[in-house]
Amino acid sequence: MTSKVFKKINVTGCSGESIEKAIETAVEKASESLRNLAWFEVKELRGGLGSDGQIEWQANIEVAFKLD
Repeated sequence: MTSKVFKKINVTGCSGESIEKAIETAVEKASESLRNLAWFEVKELRGGLGSDGQIEWQANIEVAFKLD
């Protein structure tokens, strides 16, 4: 019988464009060093304000991947 076991890590993505882009950035970066990505869960959304009024969206997510 084959067992499936997953591990989750926290990653925070940032974007000046949108929340969705912040999430995509976090997933893309995680996929550079992790294999077998299975899903992600959005844990926290927030925004930062620059001195020039520019908004930076921040998405804290948990990324799950299947262990070998």
